[in-house]
Amino acid sequence: MKLLNEFKTFAMRGNVIDMAVGVIMGGAFGKIVSSLVNDVIMPPVGVLIGGVDFKDLAITLKKATVDASGVEIAPAVTLNYGMFLQNTFDFLIIAFVIFMMVKGLNALTKKKEQAPAPAKPEPTLDQKLLTEIRDLLKEKEDKA
Repeated sequence: MKLLNEFKTFAMRGNVIDMAVGVIMGGAFGKIVSSLVNDVIMPPVGVLIGGVDFKDLAITLKKATVDASGVEIAPAVTLNYGMFLQNTFDFLIIAFVIFMMVKGLNALTKKKEQAPAPAKPEPTLDQKLLTEIRDLLKEKEDKA
């Protein structure tokens, strides 16, 4: 029973709930960015490079094995470098979007730097003369 109470205390702490909300929001955000990459950015890039879909780019290491009747016995072994390129583009775009979000949040939460205290003003000529007179009178009094 004690273990159950400890787990309940742990699970109900604010940090765990905040983290869970962050994970859920991150998953939803990931879908949005994936859609941005796949549906908005990659089609024009594909057109620019001649209509190639990155996901289809692959090198066949071993062709599929087919029997006499045309039924595939063993599938082809391929090196799908196009998927790697697509995932790399996804990562770079996600990283850039997150960087811009953090930069924006930092700008919003940046505290105003405190201005240094103004320097003590220089004494005026009258103040300097009065200080000298005071010091001289004090010296004269100390000698007497």
